[in-house]
Amino acid sequence: MTQTSEPLPAFPMPRPTPFDPPDEYAAVRAAGGLARVRLWDGRAAWLVTGYDEVRSLLADPRISADRTNPGFPFPTAGREALERSGRTFIQMDPPEHGRLRRVFTKYFAVKRIETLRPMVQEIVDELVSDLLAAGPPADLVPALALEVPARTICRVLGMPFEDRHRIQELDHRRNTLTTSPEDVRHATEEMLAYADALIARKQREPADDLVSALVADQLDGDTVTRDELIAAVRLLITAGHETTANMISMSIATLLRHPEQLRELRADPSLVPNAVEELLRYISIFHISPTRVATERIEIGGHVIEPGDGVIAAVAGANRDDTAFADAARFDPHREARHHVAFGYGVHQCLGQPLARIELQTVLATVLRRIPSLRLATDAESLSVKEYAFLNLTALPVTWEEQS
Repeated sequence: MTQTSEPLPAFPMPRPTPFDPPDEYAAVRAAGGLARVRLWDGRAAWLVTGYDEVRSLLADPRISADRTNPGFPFPTAGREALERSGRTFIQMDPPEHGRLRRVFTKYFAVKRIETLRPMVQEIVDELVSDLLAAGPPADLVPALALEVPARTICRVLGMPFEDRHRIQELDHRRNTLTTSPEDVRHATEEMLAYADALIARKQREPADDLVSALVADQLDGDTVTRDELIAAVRLLITAGHETTANMISMSIATLLRHPEQLRELRADPSLVPNAVEELLRYISIFHISPTRVATERIEIGGHVIEPGDGVIAAVAGANRDDTAFADAARFDPHREARHHVAFGYGVHQCLGQPLARIELQTVLATVLRRIPSLRLATDAESLSVKEYAFLNLTALPVTWEEQS
């Protein structure tokens, strides 16, 4: 990927609303599904927003996730510092990627994760009870959206409950697009040091949690090195709550903006799992990724991607493609949307998606049941998202009618 003087549109592009991808994504789809854009450092990359093109490229072995490749595209300087620090298996290519991913896959099998549903329900019930006891109004971002995945990942990994705020603060520094590269590196180093200390504690005092199991099964069994486990645990800590927290707030806001669909879900809670898939598609929380780099020449959509060209497979664009989802700009909880690419596609598809689904399903079903009069306490147009790697509402003010 080289410097270019071409008058290309800058990436990332601004969103017209917190709930809709940039208008340029549709224009790119109409022009064949991919087009060149300009990054912060002046280099050109391919922006891909067509559904078929995104899936094709993410499954193509000629596309690399290796962040050390000189052509790898980064949306900001801070994001480059983040993705070049603390290398994990999601930043590797086969066969190295497959070796490490297989180590962790069994711990996230659907049947195994399903056993966590009662624990997630307990966490959500406690938080909703606290909301009801305090009474309206409330901001659901700190009161619910951040707390559910944070408490869940503490329980799953065996982290001290009081550490959750420190982890949230560090992850926020790492993922805010405007954070300086130096601050990103410092936050990443702190998180890696935290993961190292957590592993050491589990070696001394093993318990019934995932990190203890990884130490006993993998580290003591010489399946992974200590550095590999430290990087993986850091990934599990951050991936385990950041994206899900933002999906919870965005999902509730989306439902409150669609009163007719909200009434249907309240009347028929069995629609919630399907509605979660539609919300994942409609929102596409990881809206400016995945990013990749070509290692060989690829012909696609009437264009030629050369070796070293950066590729931005924008799932937010692919999930709004009318050829894959009829009337894709419309939120429809009855839609069959499980073929969305919100969790990525191909060998790097999100490992933690079963847990994310359980948390989203549990939160929405519980809120719909226990706070039936929930509504926005402000105009939907006043809701805003931060300059963030994930769609991240700054606040979600709500109110409701107290029950006597």
